[in-house]
Amino acid sequence: MASPALRIFALGLVTGYAIKTVVPLITKKSKKAKKPVAPTEDELSESEYESESDPENDIDSSELNNLPGEVRMTLVVRQDLKMGKGKAAAQCSHATLALYKKMSNPESKAFNPEMLRRWEYGNGQAKITLQVPNQEEMDLLFATAMSLGVNAYIVHDAGRTQIAAGSATVLGLGPAPKSVMDQITSLLKLY
Repeated sequence: MASPALRIFALGLVTGYAIKTVVPLITKKSKKAKKPVAPTEDELSESEYESESDPENDIDSSELNNLPGEVRMTLVVRQDLKMGKGKAAAQCSHATLALYKKMSNPESKAFNPEMLRRWEYGNGQAKITLQVPNQEEMDLLFATAMSLGVNAYIVHDAGRTQIAAGSATVLGLGPAPKSVMDQITSLLKLY
């Protein structure tokens, strides 16, 4: 029978050889580029998620380009729905992306690359998240934003998890100058 030291040496040798042989095979597989897969019909309907963008709600915010100062995006979360933090974060992400897409689309009335540039490079894509007690107040904020020339987007939940389908969850505003945003949201508390 071999000594314990010899057994440990042999075990180390075999383990080292196995690692040297297997690890490159694993890493080669993971480094291969994966082909993009077209989404299934179910995935498409899920990604329609939350809301449909109504082109009639797109605002030409180019007059706001003349206002100096910090530019920010505001996200307003409904409190009466009692969403979990993760759900609220996902809904805020939907609102952020929807506003950005509206304002970066040359075919949209909301197209405003100058405002997006100010928001992206002027102060690091500033966003503030606030809370609103209910949908009625959210709708008032939406109307106020539209009247001031600020792009707005209300996220409607798909109803697959915590919230009833069609519920308005988050109002996204901007990006727009802080001075204008304050006219809309100055009375709201931080989320």
